[in-house]
Amino acid sequence: MLLLALDTATPAVTVALHDGESVVASSSQVDARRHGELLLPAVDRVLAEAGTKLDAVTGIVVGVGPGPYTGLRVGLMTADTFGLVLGVPVHGLCTLDALAYASCIEGPFVAATDARRKEVYWARYADRRTRVTEPAVDRPADIADQVAGLPAVGAGARLYPDTFPNAHEPEHVSAAALASLAVEKLQAGEELAAPRPLYLRRPDAQVPKNYKVVTPK
Repeated sequence: MLLLALDTATPAVTVALHDGESVVASSSQVDARRHGELLLPAVDRVLAEAGTKLDAVTGIVVGVGPGPYTGLRVGLMTADTFGLVLGVPVHGLCTLDALAYASCIEGPFVAATDARRKEVYWARYADRRTRVTEPAVDRPADIADQVAGLPAVGAGARLYPDTFPNAHEPEHVSAAALASLAVEKLQAGEELAAPRPLYLRRPDAQVPKNYKVVTPK
């Protein structure tokens, strides 16, 4: 097995390579505006660090969000393209699940990422491997009662200390955690999700209400 993992659902542009036993190379950069510029060079760096070529990859796992439309689609389109060119399976995995998996918290906690618009993408976990609620997007004040007293991980938690006063690392998702969780699930015989985006809300860009379609005469 040689699994290539990548995630662009958050400001972190993160890539890793897993050989079925451990992560052999990884790269992460935090830049919310340059997903498209940073992802392919990161893939090249990871492959070079591992001393291998892209055609040696036997599978791909990509973070499906939740996340903003623009960044999220960069990773998903890249994963789909690699899968098509290489003829290998492409798996999807919830970005919040990878974030939770990388935590060292024992017992129930929350994973939360920044959803912009003064909102967070979040979910509750019984432990680092077990999500107990569906991913959602909400204003922090609106979920305060649901997360009260729980530790939290992720940049969303750090942004809103009034709602998440007990924030822990990691702040950003890593493809190393994404790959490790995916390998664990695949080796246990679990079927991973399809690589389809988990947006939870409409894109920021909208067609103007008074937009008129112009057709040739």
